[in-house]
Amino acid sequence: MMPAWRFVPRHVVSIALIFVAYSMPGICQTASGAVQATAGRDGQHDFDPLLGAWKEHTKIRQHPLTGSDTWTEFEGIDVYRKIWGGRAIIGEYEGDSNTRHSEGVMLYTYNLPTNQWSVYFASSKDGKVSPPNAGEFKDGRGEFYTQDILNGRLRYNRYIWSKLTTNSPHFEESWSDDGGKTWEVDNITDLTRINGDSVKPYVAPNVVPADVNAATERDGQHDFDFYPGDWKYHLKRLQNPLTGSTKWMEFEGTGHCYKIWDGRANLDEFEGDGPIGHIEGLTLRTYNPETHQWSLYWANSKDGKVVVPQIGQFKNGRGEFYAQDMLNGKSIFIRFVWTNTTTSMPHFEQSFSNDGGKTWETNWITDQTRVK
Repeated sequence: MMPAWRFVPRHVVSIALIFVAYSMPGICQTASGAVQATAGRDGQHDFDPLLGAWKEHTKIRQHPLTGSDTWTEFEGIDVYRKIWGGRAIIGEYEGDSNTRHSEGVMLYTYNLPTNQWSVYFASSKDGKVSPPNAGEFKDGRGEFYTQDILNGRLRYNRYIWSKLTTNSPHFEESWSDDGGKTWEVDNITDLTRINGDSVKPYVAPNVVPADVNAATERDGQHDFDFYPGDWKYHLKRLQNPLTGSTKWMEFEGTGHCYKIWDGRANLDEFEGDGPIGHIEGLTLRTYNPETHQWSLYWANSKDGKVVVPQIGQFKNGRGEFYAQDMLNGKSIFIRFVWTNTTTSMPHFEQSFSNDGGKTWETNWITDQTRVK
């Protein structure tokens, strides 16, 4: 959806993704898409009414909090589809103003223990997923807040969703530079439901493995073209990393990867079973055309949180991606490695280092087999 514009210059084409995650399997689910907050309801279906196809009209204020009243208007199409067994939704937008074309997506994740949503965005300018706007629905109105930089200053930002249970949902984004006392609207979006048959459906691509050895001849935006499609997974996970443990757990699973944004982003969903029960997860990968690097974001169904990204690139057929995070209260380095990507059996490993990258301990090994 168009709220993503606040993160990128107005001329930049953007993408985003809607992604709904929740935890605690076995909780009673209702078929209703109502967004009214009531006692005893966990809210995991707040955004279900958006499923389907929509015509979108959006107005964007060009220079928020400057006294400007110049707006740009867009006409476009939104399509929201269920993935991840209905606990995730991918929403794709495409539209035009009189000066530019735009594409977008947003990522909504649900945390059941707190009954709050987190709303993420990724732009095509740098592929980064933004800090989330967090909040919840009450009496049919969803409010989501964050702090962000606008015109070089830290401000409050607010999203509001309303009328979701009608055929004309309404969205507004606003900024505040006085601690939330007053708000200036900079994005107004109205949706009108249309027949989904009028929208070109998603078609899984005919996968042609990327020639990852030709890095000097291309910028890398198609490094993950090998991934879209269906897969069987066999994975091993070290039970207690960086403790001297040699006990592994094995899982069998399946998954599907969606190619988005002409290959410059993709989403894959995974579910599997092993000694600790059923696990589910999603990985969003976005490409930065300026640095020629990929950012890999992971979220699981336990809490719906998107973790710090692994950032890196492919060289000579090997993809290496790095991040810094916490494990057992201590700072560690993390490394993802992708190999065999030009075959029908790609190989993935995750490793941790607690000595600044001098040594690495592998704690996750995944072998995939393509399912035709």
